[in-house]
Amino acid sequence: MIKFLEKDNFKEEVNSQTILVDFYADWCGPCRQLGSVLENINTVDILKVNVDNYPDIAKEYGVMSIPTLIIFKDGKDVSKKIGLQSLSELESWIKDNI
Repeated sequence: MIKFLEKDNFKEEVNSQTILVDFYADWCGPCRQLGSVLENINTVDILKVNVDNYPDIAKEYGVMSIPTLIIFKDGKDVSKKIGLQSLSELESWIKDNI
């Protein structure tokens, strides 16, 4: 399931489950392409965080380039991917980290 961060409840979201967080921006072409790929992922919930709306969260997790994907387990970031990824690359990475 894909959901968008709409209020400042980021910590609650990442503490409550294993989740893939997609740091993106609406104006970012590779982010839009990755969004289409993420729609095919059904092994983990996905939280999309717009870096323009939540720059402090992006800064806290060292997001310097977008798209950036981070897998969180028990509130801790366990793995990070930067840039556009293929569906097979993402599926393999998720399998290795959840």
